[in-house]
Amino acid sequence: MRQFRKRSVALLLGTLTVAQLAGSLAVPAVQAAGTQPSAAASAAVKISPVTMSAGVTAALEDVNIWTQSGGNILTYTLKITNNTSSTVNLQRYFSRVVTPGGSIIPGNPVTADATKKKIAAKNSMSITYYVNIGQTKSLSGVKIAMYVWDTKSKGYLKHTGSFAIPAAYSTTAGLGKSINSRMNDIPVSASADSLQLYKYGGKVYAKVGISITNKGSKVLGDTGYSAYLVTASGTSFELALSSSQTGYKIQPQEKRTIFYLTEIPAYLNTANMKLQFTQKDETLKLELAKASFKLPAATTPDLVVASGAVKKMVVNSNTVDTKLTGAAVYAEDDKAIWSFQLQLKNTGNKAVTLPAYELSVKSAKGTAFPVNAKGLSGLTLKPLETKVVPLNAEIPLQVEQSSLQLQMIEAVTTSAGTDAGGPGAGEAAGDTSAKLVFPVAYFTIPYTLRADVRSGQEYGTTNQYGTFSYSLQSLQRYPWRDDDIVLAKVRITNNQSVNLTIPELKGALKLDTDNLAATTDLLMDKDAAVLAPGQYTDISLLTKIPYTDEFNNVRVNLSVKSETESIPFLDFSTTSFISSVNQLKRGDSYVITGKGKNAAVQENKTTVYEGSNFNILYTEVLMSSAEKRQSKMARLQAYFKTADGQFYEAKVNQSDNLATPGGKQLITLWAKLPKTVATTEVAAYLGAGVTGSKLSESGEQPTGFINVASLPLTPKAVVPAANLQNIVLYPYTLNVLTSDGRHVEASDTVNLNITYNLTRDNSYDAGESEHKLVLRITDPFGQIQDKVLAVGTELIEGNNHTYSVSFTRNQYKQLTGGSYKLTVYDEFQGERQELGSQLFTMRFEPLPKPSDEEKETEK
Repeated sequence: MRQFRKRSVALLLGTLTVAQLAGSLAVPAVQAAGTQPSAAASAAVKISPVTMSAGVTAALEDVNIWTQSGGNILTYTLKITNNTSSTVNLQRYFSRVVTPGGSIIPGNPVTADATKKKIAAKNSMSITYYVNIGQTKSLSGVKIAMYVWDTKSKGYLKHTGSFAIPAAYSTTAGLGKSINSRMNDIPVSASADSLQLYKYGGKVYAKVGISITNKGSKVLGDTGYSAYLVTASGTSFELALSSSQTGYKIQPQEKRTIFYLTEIPAYLNTANMKLQFTQKDETLKLELAKASFKLPAATTPDLVVASGAVKKMVVNSNTVDTKLTGAAVYAEDDKAIWSFQLQLKNTGNKAVTLPAYELSVKSAKGTAFPVNAKGLSGLTLKPLETKVVPLNAEIPLQVEQSSLQLQMIEAVTTSAGTDAGGPGAGEAAGDTSAKLVFPVAYFTIPYTLRADVRSGQEYGTTNQYGTFSYSLQSLQRYPWRDDDIVLAKVRITNNQSVNLTIPELKGALKLDTDNLAATTDLLMDKDAAVLAPGQYTDISLLTKIPYTDEFNNVRVNLSVKSETESIPFLDFSTTSFISSVNQLKRGDSYVITGKGKNAAVQENKTTVYEGSNFNILYTEVLMSSAEKRQSKMARLQAYFKTADGQFYEAKVNQSDNLATPGGKQLITLWAKLPKTVATTEVAAYLGAGVTGSKLSESGEQPTGFINVASLPLTPKAVVPAANLQNIVLYPYTLNVLTSDGRHVEASDTVNLNITYNLTRDNSYDAGESEHKLVLRITDPFGQIQDKVLAVGTELIEGNNHTYSVSFTRNQYKQLTGGSYKLTVYDEFQGERQELGSQLFTMRFEPLPKPSDEEKETEK
């Protein structure tokens, strides 16, 4: 019939003792059970047993009636006692129900007792019978006639006596009275506890409580009885077990209150209501009445929880302290964005799993705005464990924000079509599910505008991951190609006495009304995700905006990575001024930190290659590894900032090799500047390159850079050396030992043989050199020849090597000596700087003069 019956507490007792009937049924065997009669039955006439035959008696233990659509079912229990010395065959005894209208209906045993056929000597047995008594609703005037098989009697049945039901008879336990019986063969004591009425959503809900004490030595579970709330006029409403008690267990000697819920009409008279239990006979397809309890007068509890107060909720006999904390609101567009938390603590000694709840924010006018309660429903709390569930809500600004409540609603699934009219109603349509939404608490939401976070100040918070403090370390803006990077660095410090585990996060920056979640990257050292007490970690969030954009407000949002939902971790807004990047002093080192990336960067050389159309600003920096193992260094990114505030992106040349412990890399930075730009006051904006949400690796295209600092540079003009000794073009040093220039008289060719040493400085590692070594030869006529010398082929590393070159010109036929000059240039991106020059003497080799004899011969 109804689906939820399988979950209902079955209270009571398969067999009520005689004293549960009117006082008139109080036979000695029942009195020993300690049962108390109801108030209504206390003055009833005593019903005496009926003698069926010599030594065999029948006593009426229980009689009930339950209204059903196919006819009302009367059940009665007879206790047959065999005081003889032989077995008694029960098939010799019969009972008939006589209605007030005179109908005589034979009783049949219920399925559970249908197999009871005999009673052993000196034993007794209880058997429950049922009859369909049609439209009869009252027990008043009903009789139960007893018969024994007798072949000598008319119709073969001999009437042995009757049980007349007194007019004042009632099996309902009175107020404050307990029924002692057995459930699942376990002794229990049960009594009515409470009747509470709740109004929600224009409807009225009843909550019925019954107290059960397990007096046995085994755990008592749900027995599968159905429960009904019955009015004084007989209208019944099927009850559903509270979802907070589904699958309940009552330990030996434990007392527990079990609650049932149902919806009732607002106009219903709730005076003199009772709680009725029934049991389904699956074979007979009938509901059979069991115990019933008179309920106390209905009360309406106050569900409003004051701001900061604790609501004590009982879930499976465990008290869960629930408190609304951390409420704050800020305006965004036409909405108020609320954030708050539910703090829950299991104060009991057993683990508890919360049922399904629905949450909503209710305005003073009754409008409800849904709140996602996924993190609350099904939450498990260990004994004495505290958990925090973050919640968010969006409320239109037109709603009064200072009088809101957070509604906690229990969702209970019950059977549709069984709310009134007795059992069986709606069965023709089949079993369908309906849902009761039952108010649990209305938490007052304090109206607190969320304060802006100020840079450098520390704030505390608690969420489902723990308690920690956070601070905005910096809010920076600096160039990146044709955009600007906006970076917020947040520090999280563990304030707990236990480790704080930070989940995998994603970040979002919102600048004024521009939500940049899709383009925000988050960088965090994953190895720092578990923080010991007192430890901290820094999280960087960066996004890009057009460099012309302006903004006043920044919202920082950290949430847990999830494919299905957004789980908030930390959210705050700030109007702090954009802080400048870290300003280093001239000659300072720029320090890079991070696992496997620790290093210091220092200026080695800055110079300007002057060109006809533009100048090249060129800087060499040395990156010194501070790691104790071979490691991949951070990929440096840089911009040059000139005195007039302009930024020029620097091209970076850095080695791809692993850095040895203490090893150094020489990194070059350069950019083309207009010739009108002064380079006397220039700084390098240095930072570690990032690709997406991680530090860039060799071969990856950077999408930004972080931990930016400004390093003032010291540009120096290169003073050419007066000779070609120790000419440095990193990583090489050229030392010209000699240059032998020779010209043979009348020849059009000049031959040069340059002897040199070329050494390489291997203390630094560098990327592939972009410099060219240019040798300019100025002949005695002042004409020049330039030769680009390739190191490794034309110039060979080592000592006492010779480079030979020849030049041919017609003019050289008249050359008779003189001097020539060698000038060495550093060429970079097509622009040159003179490194040094030196004059050498051109050696003239005249042709041999002819002898006198040769002259005469020629004549």
